[in-house]
Amino acid sequence: MTITPRAFIIRHGETEWSLNGRHTGTTELPLTSNGERRVRATGKALLGDDRLIVPRKLAHIYVSPRHRARRTLELLDVGCREKMPWLQGIGDLEDRARGEAVDEHAHDQHHHHDEEEGSAGREGGFIVRCDAKVQVTQDIREWDYGDYEGLTSAQIREKRRRSGEAEGGGREWDIWRDGCPGGESPADVTTRLDRLIADIRTNFHKEAIGKPEDDKGAQKSDVLLVAHGHILRAFAMRWIRRDLGEGVSLLLEAGGVGTLSYEHHNIDEPAILLGGAFMVDLVEKTK
Repeated sequence: MTITPRAFIIRHGETEWSLNGRHTGTTELPLTSNGERRVRATGKALLGDDRLIVPRKLAHIYVSPRHRARRTLELLDVGCREKMPWLQGIGDLEDRARGEAVDEHAHDQHHHHDEEEGSAGREGGFIVRCDAKVQVTQDIREWDYGDYEGLTSAQIREKRRRSGEAEGGGREWDIWRDGCPGGESPADVTTRLDRLIADIRTNFHKEAIGKPEDDKGAQKSDVLLVAHGHILRAFAMRWIRRDLGEGVSLLLEAGGVGTLSYEHHNIDEPAILLGGAFMVDLVEKTK
């Protein structure tokens, strides 16, 4: 068997604005209590040695600078050896093991994973499952909605009708084609996403793809991105080299997970992985 690296995309958990469809770019909002519960459940269901995302195989983690994305990464409980960048300098490993009282949100970052201790190490009282570095990057922040921040799609269209912007062409507003006044255009978003994709392929995927599975140097080649609805759907389109102006008929619910990879173990054949087979070990454990 040969290695085909993957990029996992996870949208942040539910917020009040995601519930009512308001466009949330730069506005900082917390997750709802239900959003937090669902992200924790996602982490337990999908992260592990016999799950979709294997923490020890992660080479790098990219996260948006928005609090809702950072909080989602904490709740997923990947088990990173290093502290999250936003927690650097506020205590050592023992502080985290004692509950990380220095940050009201950090107590969920590391749980005990005794069932996986055979493939992970223990440091300072908690299980380390992942050596990946966490990088906070503006390249995966949400689309800048500019004048449309906080509005629903219906409100945006009504605003455009009142201002006369919708007249003439007869076309309704489409973010993938029109972008946002005072914010980002599709070209702006494409530029930063292409830069990020090039970074992933150059630094983590190119050297690993096609290598045998027992090649220890290539085993850690998957990447994880935790961000937002519009930007991650745009990311998936650019992953397969599709123009955003073509329209993006992809959905990613709050807290949802997607997988991107390659066909034929070829870095030049990027693909969206619609579904994967269950791990045999996981199925046998349910018997």
